[in-house]
Amino acid sequence: MDYFVDSFFAALRLIFQFDPEVYRIVWTSLEISLTATVCAALLAVPAGVWSASIEFKGKRLLRRSLNALMAMPTVMIGLIFYGLFSRRGPLGEFALLYTPTAVIIGEAVLIFPLIMNLAMTAVESADPRLLPTLRSLGASPAQQFGLVLSETRLALLVAVAAGFGRAIGEVGTAMMLGGNIQGLTRTMTTAIALETSKGEFELGLALGMMLLLVAFSVNWLLQSADRSAG
Repeated sequence: MDYFVDSFFAALRLIFQFDPEVYRIVWTSLEISLTATVCAALLAVPAGVWSASIEFKGKRLLRRSLNALMAMPTVMIGLIFYGLFSRRGPLGEFALLYTPTAVIIGEAVLIFPLIMNLAMTAVESADPRLLPTLRSLGASPAQQFGLVLSETRLALLVAVAAGFGRAIGEVGTAMMLGGNIQGLTRTMTTAIALETSKGEFELGLALGMMLLLVAFSVNWLLQSADRSAG
């Protein structure tokens, strides 16, 4: 018990004394995860809104595929892109392996099905009269898209936040594609795994606290946006 308590207070000291290593890892995590989330959302949100707004053959298959991809182990994504980015892989000439770009690509692909699926759910859960009304009023496809985005913006924001939460808490893809390189690709999750295995429990605990703080902050911002809209 004393070990855990001592480690807990040591972790707090690292945080409140602004230990450079802790905050360098936190910044790297935020930079990679935010970039991956933005890249994924720019494609997944429009794709989800469009897919939910129209009826087409194969829609049920698409939904089942998204559900299956959401459950795919993260290490599998890392394995696929490791093969693509390795020196002998088809994209090896770009030297992407063990770079932040590789981690961003892997995480963006990982969270794309989640954001798209939740975006589709957001549109389908909206007022069922919305789309028929827009069509009857002669709204163009672009106008329909913009108004649907406006009406479901909070639910879509939740979808993007869920994607960010998965990205920043991901370890398998980040470890395989980033290599956990200090100052370059070492994220909070990969650093926690490494430092704890090395016996540096205080640093791992400090990073775990920062990870929880980020998660709670995102949740608080979403609740604040919901109250403001209400």
